[in-house]
This record gives sequence, structure tokens and C-alpha cells, in this order.
Amino acid sequence: MNGIYTVFLKQVKETLKNKAILIHFVMFPILAIIMDTTVKIEDMPEHFFAKMFAVMFVGMAPLACMSSVISEEKEKNTLRVLMMSNVKPVQYLLGIGSYIWIMCMVGAVVFAILGGYSGADVAGFMLTMAAGIIISILVGAVIGIISKNQMAATSVTIPVMMIFSIMPMLAMFNETIEKVAGFTYSQQINVLVNSNFEGMTDSIVVIAVNFVVVVVLFFAAYFKKGME
Repeated sequence: MNGIYTVFLKQVKETLKNKAILIHFVMFPILAIIMDTTVKIEDMPEHFFAKMFAVMFVGMAPLACMSSVISEEKEKNTLRVLMMSNVKPVQYLLGIGSYIWIMCMVGAVVFAILGGYSGADVAGFMLTMAAGIIISILVGAVIGIISKNQMAATSVTIPVMMIFSIMPMLAMFNETIEKVAGFTYSQQINVLVNSNFEGMTDSIVVIAVNFVVVVVLFFAAYFKKGME
């Protein structure tokens, strides 16, 4: 626990210096607040922008932050120093992952308020966001582990991030994209937050399958590359 706590505190201090990471945490909540309170279009669903940006936030922020942090520390040899200081790879990943998860869940609270959720729907929304954030963190960890440096990580992160964050929005306007997107966790999160969590079974199954696939990919990358 000491190793996890140390990494957690280190990342808190690093975020105050690394504006690129901080922007990922605050950009979508701020955009959602601005758009949801200022843009009013006839026949537009209630809290449309809050829900749309919530899904984009899940598919982008935790994924980009996790891959960026790991790849940057590998490139700058910070990770090597931590390993030599008896911080185990598992402790490092849990420390970074838990920090990013907590920061993203703070953003999720903002989206829950903007989305007008109440009662049991608040719990459903937060659980859905929590699950999606965990999956995105694992995807980001995979990218960070397999990448040699931050530039290589960025070149992989951007297209993957775009798929999971933008595809649910495009699926609203194209049936073919909607069918393809239906296999991704971000699209099922989009379905849940826009349907007030009705017909949850199919969406939960897809999200669970996505989680299992990502976990397998994570362990495959971890055991092949390690944290060197």
C-alpha cells in the first residue's frame, strides 16, 4: 500500500505541472457545462450535450492519460528509478490507475448533475461511468506498455481514442456505424445514458465482454513487455 500511495501522491503533484494531463480531466466537463446551459435547439433531447460529452469523456480522458503517463515515464527513465526504489510494477499501475479513475469519477459527478439524473438513475449513471473508465484505463495501459516512447504511444492513442469517443456520436446519424459501434463499450454506455438505463441486459453483456477482452490484452502486453 505504501508503494501505491507514493505513486498516487507523485501523480497528483505531476498533474499540477503537466497541463496536458490536467486538460483531459477538465475539458469535457467544462464544454458540457457551456454547451448544455447556452445552446438550446428546438426538439433537441433534454441534456443532450451533457450525455454526449459524458460518453466522449469516458472514451478519451482516461485512455489518453494512462497511455501518456506510462509512456512519458518510460521515455524519461522515471519508471526505471521507481522500480529501483522498490516500487513494484503492480503498485505503480495501481497507483497511476487509481489516481486517473478518481479524477475521472469527479468529472462523472459533474456530468451526473448536468444530466439531471436523480434517485436510482444517479447510481446507474455512476456505475456505468465507473465501468467505462476502468476499461479505458486498461486500454491506455496496454498502449503505454507496448510503446517505446511517448511519440509512439501518441500515434497509437489518437486513432484508438477517436474510435471509442467519436464513434458513439457518429452512430446517431448512420445505421451502419451504429451496428459496428454496438460491439464497443463506449457505444453501450451511450445507449445506457440516453435510455435512462432501460433494457440494460444487452448493454451490460457487451461491456462485460469488452472488459474481458481488454484484461486479456493487458496481461498479454504486461507479460510480454513488462514495465521496462
